[in-house]
Amino acid sequence: MTATVEMPLWVLALLIAFAAVTFASHFLFPSVRWFFRKRMERLVARLNTRLTRPIEPFKLARRYDMIQRLIYDPEIGQAITDYAASEGIPENVAFERARRYAGEIVPAFSVWTYFSFAARVARWLCRSFYQVRVINFDGERIEQLDTDATVVLVMNHRSNMDYVLLTHLAAPRGALSYAVGEWARIWPLSRLIRALGAYFIRRRDGDLLYREILAKYIYLATRAGVTQAVFPEGRLSLTGRLSDPKLGILKYIVDARDPNGREVIFVPVALNYDHVLEDCTLLAAAEKSARRFRVPLRSVLSGVLKVIWMGPAGRRRRYGHAGVCFGKPLPLAGFEGDVQALADEMMRRISAAMPVLPVPVLAHLLLTHGAMDRVTLELQMKKLLRESDHSAVYWPRDHAGLALEQAITLLEQRNLIRLDGETVVPIEHEKPLLQFYAASVDHIFAPAASTA
Repeated sequence: MTATVEMPLWVLALLIAFAAVTFASHFLFPSVRWFFRKRMERLVARLNTRLTRPIEPFKLARRYDMIQRLIYDPEIGQAITDYAASEGIPENVAFERARRYAGEIVPAFSVWTYFSFAARVARWLCRSFYQVRVINFDGERIEQLDTDATVVLVMNHRSNMDYVLLTHLAAPRGALSYAVGEWARIWPLSRLIRALGAYFIRRRDGDLLYREILAKYIYLATRAGVTQAVFPEGRLSLTGRLSDPKLGILKYIVDARDPNGREVIFVPVALNYDHVLEDCTLLAAAEKSARRFRVPLRSVLSGVLKVIWMGPAGRRRRYGHAGVCFGKPLPLAGFEGDVQALADEMMRRISAAMPVLPVPVLAHLLLTHGAMDRVTLELQMKKLLRESDHSAVYWPRDHAGLALEQAITLLEQRNLIRLDGETVVPIEHEKPLLQFYAASVDHIFAPAASTA
């Protein structure tokens, strides 16, 4: 028992490493997980006392447990069997593929990451870049929505800032769950986005088994009351106009509704900006008729350094307003029609609630009437708003002159217009970019223009 045993140093190091791993996995890691789990539960309890819509237990479930719940669901089991038969592959291979799909989709929501990090960063970004303006057409009704209902925010997709803006506005009320496309499946960005409760979706190469698993996850989230944010257009608008809605996620949500359970309430949200950060990139993609586009890393880095150098005040002067308008909610129980009719109604409500901001209005006037002096522009702006009678105007109607000056400054900084004395002249080769901004409000002023 006391004999000396000689062994190579590397064998001793290996034994010590195995012992350390065994100790950690059996004693240390469970204790650490228990410690952080208790801290998380206390944080959730404090947050739920001040949130309008408390955090659902579904979002707090461990990611591993949710993946297991998905792939061992009886309907998914049948889908795996059918998929294996149709593809001519063994069921164990199909099962592993299902596990991989579930791992892609399921988020890893972190309360601390969402409320202590992301919400603060979102607030800082929004306030640094824009003067944020919010209008509720039916604010009292929105605030009084049943806290037990599943609320789905249905929004137009104008910029990648949409995610940041809605996170900033929703954080005092609850946590949003977004459907995020392939662009975000890049490490380490994917880890952060999963921690924010977003779930990834494939838009192009998802097979039948993948769609079954995605539908089941949305089914479970909807029945659990998770507040969701959906972009029915699917992608960023390349032209500034609203695109035709896609039915995928909306259909999954509608199919998940339990007539005897939670109500599902859709809330239309319209977003607009005086300056869309990606406007030149989107316009270039539209000219090439390419849905996929890349932003050069050099442009990203130079843009980041430029906005840091500006400072918050300079950024707000540079980027102007960001407008958000919440339209009239639509309970699914009171809706008579198919999913296509629901999508069309949501897009109609978003279109009707589109924020009217200074830059889109000025762009619309210059493209409609050509170069004009400041006095004529102000009179035309007042006439346009009066004849359209649109509710979501983001400046006092008797302060059209101030709004006009802000828009002129923003467009002149970007060399989209030039001043010839008191006359504002659109620069010919920049008209496509002016059309990009005017397109967001053209549908509002079309009736007024036809009667002018």
